Amino acid sequence: MSESYPQVFQERPEVPDVVVSRLPQYVRTLSQLLSEGVQIANSQQLGEKLQITPAQIRKDLSYFGRFGKQGRGYRVDHLLEELKQILGLNVTWNVAVVGVGRLGRAILNYPGFTPDGFQLVAALDDNPSVVGQQVGGLTVLPVSHLADVVARYQVSIAIVAVPIAYTQQVVDRVVECGIQAILNYAPIMPQVPEGVNVRSIDPVLSLQSMTYYLANGVSPE
Repeated sequence: MSESYPQVFQERPEVPDVVVSRLPQYVRTLSQLLSEGVQIANSQQLGEKLQITPAQIRKDLSYFGRFGKQGRGYRVDHLLEELKQILGLNVTWNVAVVGVGRLGRAILNYPGFTPDGFQLVAALDDNPSVVGQQVGGLTVLPVSHLADVVARYQVSIAIVAVPIAYTQQVVDRVVECGIQAILNYAPIMPQVPEGVNVRSIDPVLSLQSMTYYLANGVSPE
């Protein structure tokens, strides 16, 4: 079995966002390979599963150090643990969900967060008819309690699932409470101060980008 201890850079170069966005895909693929009993995988095998060229995989990993040995591949368990550490997935992150409508309820009842290192610890809403309800094992609290919740549960990430008309003011309140990572489900890009990381999920935009290929009869690269 090949040894694949990385030599991590002391001063890591700036990593492009597109590379960072691919790392969770590597983690998921490596986890799948490990569950299948695969101990060693090379960039060709990883590329086939991820639909990425082997050269791109090697380039992506080179931002974080040297992994594996040329011609012998990567030790799956070790590379998986290294990438989890790089992504901060070796610890549990506490998450608050703001907005407990239909989407917020679906998020709170989704069982897949905890195995991947995320613990939903609070649910908040401004609707009096929703506050006090039990959703996903949590009691819905008023949004006015957000600052106390963040401090009490050491919340690092907020998932904002409120109507578009309220998104910016809710994001402003989240930022005021010191949260610097926000997953936004409204179809707008809220304005935030420098240093706050916002990721927006809009399935309509994804569908619209797919119809380009359908309309023009071409395949994505």
